[in-house]
Amino acid sequence: MDGKYNIKAVSKLLGIQAGTLRAWERRYKIIEPVRNQAGHRLYTEEQVAILKWLIRKINSGFTIGQAVDILEKEEMVSVFSDDTYDSDQLNKLKREILLSLLNFEEGRCNQLLDQAFAIYSMEKVVIHILGPIMIEVGDKWEKGEITIANEHFATSYVRTRIGMVFQHLPVDGLLPKVLCVCTPKELHEIGLLIFTFYLKRRGFDTIYLGSGIPEVDIIQVAYKIKPKMIFLSCTMEENIIGTLEIATTITNEFNNEIKVGIGGSGTEHLLNKNEDDYEQFLVGKTEEEWETWLKDALT
Repeated sequence: MDGKYNIKAVSKLLGIQAGTLRAWERRYKIIEPVRNQAGHRLYTEEQVAILKWLIRKINSGFTIGQAVDILEKEEMVSVFSDDTYDSDQLNKLKREILLSLLNFEEGRCNQLLDQAFAIYSMEKVVIHILGPIMIEVGDKWEKGEITIANEHFATSYVRTRIGMVFQHLPVDGLLPKVLCVCTPKELHEIGLLIFTFYLKRRGFDTIYLGSGIPEVDIIQVAYKIKPKMIFLSCTMEENIIGTLEIATTITNEFNNEIKVGIGGSGTEHLLNKNEDDYEQFLVGKTEEEWETWLKDALT
């Protein structure tokens, strides 16, 4: 394959210094660009894809040396994580992890998740693999397709693995403190845990309380830690009205100084008129919607 990009173009495309690229080439021998007649480096599409993959690993917390080691152990095709192969690989991993969870195969789950973290960023694994898996587990439990033991094992396992990831996420001191809690009477907390990871990944100082916290305790904690934002999770239809009432109470109690957000599948059951009335609280369902809500909250 012929070289297409010079080092200046690749440096700009990837957001790293040209000197860093040259250092990687000398030390790790992963990329060996061709040279034109003037002796200038020219990178192929495949080499740029490899460099993008390495940078995603570095952004996920790996060193360049660790990323290169992973690359050398994995099949090269796993580099192209934006291609059709990636979608197939991602879905395959989700199916296998789900099956292992439902069969109580913790060792197999660990093996598969370690593989996922080696190929993809932490964010992709948590939000795009573990998140959908837990939604499916919840659906299967509600339909009576799996036992409560299945649901409890899967939830406990995923909670533990996400908690392990939390330990490696640094806090940006310039970002505000955030309180994340399930609304009272909520039984499911994995969705909130995943959203908390999303916030931590961006450097927010988050306090995660989980489920089973009474409204009065939420307000007491808010007075104590003085967060800029509070996120309430609601997954059950019967709890959505109460969640909206708590959001309104907090907003009034703190004179609009705390921005309150509500997420979770429970918001899908709002009537159109309710959604208009409480639109300020609705965080949304996608990462893009989350990002938009956060930007508005910080302005």
